[in-house]
Amino acid sequence: MSERNQRIGAPVLILILVLLAWEGLVTGLKIEQFLLPKPTAILSNLVRVVRIDDADTSLLPDNEAATLLRASRLIVDLPAGVSPDLLLPLEEGRIATFRLGSKQVLIVRGNNLMPIVQASWYTLKEALGGLLLGVLAGVLVALITARWTATREALLPFAIAANSMPIIAFAPILNNWFGIDNPFSKMAIVAIMVFFPMMINTVRGLVSVPPRSLELMRSYAASEFSILVKARIPNALPYFFNGLKVAGALAMIGAIVGEYFGGPRIALGVFITQEAALFRFASAWAAILIACTMGIVLYLLILLAERLAMPWHSSYRTNDR
Repeated sequence: MSERNQRIGAPVLILILVLLAWEGLVTGLKIEQFLLPKPTAILSNLVRVVRIDDADTSLLPDNEAATLLRASRLIVDLPAGVSPDLLLPLEEGRIATFRLGSKQVLIVRGNNLMPIVQASWYTLKEALGGLLLGVLAGVLVALITARWTATREALLPFAIAANSMPIIAFAPILNNWFGIDNPFSKMAIVAIMVFFPMMINTVRGLVSVPPRSLELMRSYAASEFSILVKARIPNALPYFFNGLKVAGALAMIGAIVGEYFGGPRIALGVFITQEAALFRFASAWAAILIACTMGIVLYLLILLAERLAMPWHSSYRTNDR
């Protein structure tokens, strides 16, 4: 197996083993669902598999069939004689249909799929908006502080102090400034969290240019702008993307945690807190799963942008061999 396939296959295999162990332990130890729901119960909030066996002609009362369809089960088996009225909602939420032997398999939307998707999209926009603000501010301050040492030494303690402040201290204040329902209050929280790693990493890349490279460019009478564009910025790109990877994860955390202190009902953080307050922990875990998925996708997009921005970097040349 190639090294690339191993990098992809190993995490997938570990994830499958963890889910199987999770399902087995919860079932075997009879852990209550409000403590730790089963993975199948969590996934059933997003998607469900309904199998209708045409060879099974047994009668199932409508109330029992309705109970099965309402239960938090990922896979539901029904006989062929089930009432068409009960299957009508499944047709409306159908994603795909196929046959497997004598069974008709329906893949349908879970009861909470659309609310979670809508809430996730709302929160993702807050996270991306705050990420953009934080990255722009961090890079701008880094360019200024890298040019003047005195400015860097003066601003660095304030940046460290802002980074040391816990998010729970910022969230109520910014919600009060901009309004609880205003998305900019969550964007501001994200921007504050993102600013420090972006500034520190970018500054480090801008000032760590080899002295011989600077001396060579200055010996050819290169201007400071030329040195910045041709030496400092290319040298800072690996540091910039390292900071961006950290910032991408912090953006999702900041947006969701900021919503814990108030926000519109469509927000993902509000959805999680409300579902947990109503003891619907499986749907809360489903929302957390979607949030994790968005964070992973954002991280992968940053990796792709890094690969496109600096294909010349030694790490990519080594991996391509």
